[in-house]
Amino acid sequence: MEVKVPKEIRDYQESIYFGLSARQFVFSLLAIAVAVITYFSLRSVLGTETVSWLCVLMAAPFAAIGFFRYNGMPFERLVVVWIRSAVLIPSQLKYKSENLFEQAVKHKKGNDKHNAIS
Repeated sequence: MEVKVPKEIRDYQESIYFGLSARQFVFSLLAIAVAVITYFSLRSVLGTETVSWLCVLMAAPFAAIGFFRYNGMPFERLVVVWIRSAVLIPSQLKYKSENLFEQAVKHKKGNDKHNAIS
């Protein structure tokens, strides 16, 4: 009997239905619900083709959020980190170069003047 063990245990995700993780499954259901609600609420107002495109456009973000991971973070964690770093605590890094040669020359001139006075 052979059992596959992932190299990185943190990458393991338990699948619950159709090979999807719980998070992916919930967001897929949410995308389906949004598409169905969009279809039944707009089919009498707009044409069938237009409503079908709207269903796809309305459901796509919810489906994408379920599968999205960036640097191991899910979408909502990424949004929180981005808001914290860009909006709440924006840090401005200032670069100040140090010219070591210039400092050494100033230090040498200062020592030469001090020795000349003595």
